[in-house]
Amino acid sequence: KTHPVENVSFNDIKEFVLLLNSNSKGKFSLPTEAQWEYACRSGGKNIGYPWGNASYRPDANCGICNSGPYHGETAPVGSFFPNELGLYDMGGNVKEWCRDVYHKKAYAGHAKKNPVYEEKGSSQVVRGGSFTDNTSRLRCISRGQSIPGMRSDNVGFRLVLIRDN
Repeated sequence: KTHPVENVSFNDIKEFVLLLNSNSKGKFSLPTEAQWEYACRSGGKNIGYPWGNASYRPDANCGICNSGPYHGETAPVGSFFPNELGLYDMGGNVKEWCRDVYHKKAYAGHAKKNPVYEEKGSSQVVRGGSFTDNTSRLRCISRGQSIPGMRSDNVGFRLVLIRDN
């Protein structure tokens, strides 16, 4: 399958990651919210969108973008330009689950280096915009939340490889 995985809950991904880690030499995880934003900003640059600071990019997969034959559905990964790190779909296609528990003011209490909010809460963080969103939801700072058992056709995930320091 060349399309992003979607219709998968946070709970499903936790089970998948446990199985993946038990059968591979590497250790994988969902990204923290901070890791996701760092990647979206092409390595932490002061940009508003994965492609720079222009608020509109017609060649992306979002609700008001010119996504060609994919309008209203996911596009195959790599259908649109990657960001400067070579990462595709940081803005558009599907929103992505993050490891953090959602808290409206989580950033106010975060540690400065790769913070993760793991306190109590009933929702998980979802980052990035999807094929249903307008371009304002594709901004690198846009964040949302979803219940861990919820599945949606516009929410998916990407994993990070955890390296030992």
